[in-house]
Amino acid sequence: MDEEDEPRLLIVDDEATLREPLAEYLARQGFAVTEADSAARARSLLRSEAPDLVLLDIMMPGEDGLSLCRHLVEARDIPVILLTAKGEPTDRIVGLEIGADDYVVKPFEPRELVARIRSVLRRAGRATASSEGDDAYEFDGWHLDPLKRRLTDPEGAVVPISSAEFRLLTALLDRPRQVLDRDRLLDLVQGREAHLFDRAIDNQISRLRRKIEVDSRNPQLVQTVWGGGYMLAADVRRVARSAD
Repeated sequence: MDEEDEPRLLIVDDEATLREPLAEYLARQGFAVTEADSAARARSLLRSEAPDLVLLDIMMPGEDGLSLCRHLVEARDIPVILLTAKGEPTDRIVGLEIGADDYVVKPFEPRELVARIRSVLRRAGRATASSEGDDAYEFDGWHLDPLKRRLTDPEGAVVPISSAEFRLLTALLDRPRQVLDRDRLLDLVQGREAHLFDRAIDNQISRLRRKIEVDSRNPQLVQTVWGGGYMLAADVRRVARSAD
């Protein structure tokens, strides 16, 4: 594989005894790897580099991994796999809620991590592709350009949308008027069995509603189906993307 074709990973972890051997292992698996020992160093690297995925430790001195994760997801739209301490579910839940793509508990099996990395990269590659090419979505006056990840309200104003919100909205738009339970949405959005994190989906739904509902306390577009899950209660059309 040519170097320019190698997926680019950034490992952010203050533990050199974990970070350095992991970087060497991932390099042998065909990845181009850059290391950072802190969130500050990672932010500095991100000024000149654009990794395809970040492996991010949660517990670090200075700025913690959750703060950096929020920046990566919302401002940089970079997929994130969290490296978490065993027995600390709260941080993992928060990480998934703010848009991390997956998590791996230390100590982990390197082969499992590689499988998860490749799975997240596949999902990220498909995130802007659709069964109808480059077509955009229209629903209830709203417009979503999947290639630019640009959401426009019925008045034509652009509404900022995070990577996690984009994945959730796309999952709903691809299945209009279908009831999707939490496990199904977690599988579509996170790409893993994660039934312990139902609350992550509920919080993502709440944030999405605040973006697209007239009254998020009385949602009309993303409806709760009691005992079932959630449903996009709107007709969806696929239309040609604008050239701008």
